[in-house]
Amino acid sequence: MEPLNHLESFVQSAEGGSFSAAARRLGLTPAAVSKNVARLEARLGVRLFQRSTRRLTLTEGGERFLAQIGPALATLQEAVAGIDTDDGQPAGTLKLSMGQAFGREHVLPLMGDFLARYPAILPDWHFDNQQVDLVGEGFDAAIGGGIELSAGLVARELSRIHVVAVASPAYMEGRKRPRQPSELAALDTLLRRSSPTGRLRSWTLRHAARGEEVTVELPHPRAIFNDPEAIAQAARMGLGAAMLPMPFVERGLRNGELLRLLPEWYQDAGAVWLYYPSKKLLPPKTRVFIDFVLARFREERFAQRMQVG
Repeated sequence: MEPLNHLESFVQSAEGGSFSAAARRLGLTPAAVSKNVARLEARLGVRLFQRSTRRLTLTEGGERFLAQIGPALATLQEAVAGIDTDDGQPAGTLKLSMGQAFGREHVLPLMGDFLARYPAILPDWHFDNQQVDLVGEGFDAAIGGGIELSAGLVARELSRIHVVAVASPAYMEGRKRPRQPSELAALDTLLRRSSPTGRLRSWTLRHAARGEEVTVELPHPRAIFNDPEAIAQAARMGLGAAMLPMPFVERGLRNGELLRLLPEWYQDAGAVWLYYPSKKLLPPKTRVFIDFVLARFREERFAQRMQVG
């Protein structure tokens, strides 16, 4: 019987495509993973990988061995995960990825209640606006949008996200409220530059009742930002009107710092999701976190607050 760490190093390297990816998931160094795989190959007398400077590729023998050992190892890991508790309570490090502003505003406030209920869990929460490789980087879960739903991942929708036009009461004082999307062009506008492409994002709005879509030409913006949180702050400061996703402006609309312009118009920005690995038996720490987030977002009517019209 091969040592479990040798088998885990092989399977994780095969799934992640590199020793580095396997090392991140297993908490080892790439050299240690490589050594484990080499020892396994020596014991079996079979080369399992074709190695290159960029990626590992399974040999024919490696593919057969993965098919044979993969399900059995997963069953063993699930059995181990099932007892990952401390005196009957879920325990361990919970590695979570989420967007910076969204995480601070909507997820971090849940931490106190979560830790009070599950004190043996250690949150290791990463606030990053870049997409992560959930499996390859060893995350237990992620909250956000746009992660490719590859094999081995589950996505639970938390809410559709609407984008709305807003401005501060101070900015709108003495100005005519727009009644049609085209009238937004008469205001000082705060535009967003796309980080991946460098292009300015246009303002396209949909009428809630009629379904009509209109794109507004804004040739003379007052300011340009590449960060929606900065745009929201500028709008609250009274620098102009903005089109922003509801997670960035919902609090400002509730407390009066911002006004909703064109209340019958919005843009659909897709959904925010809760992602996690698709295992038959998740570690208790992950399962209770998923259940906790879904329940709290439902209790707080998060989906209703993020959608308008």
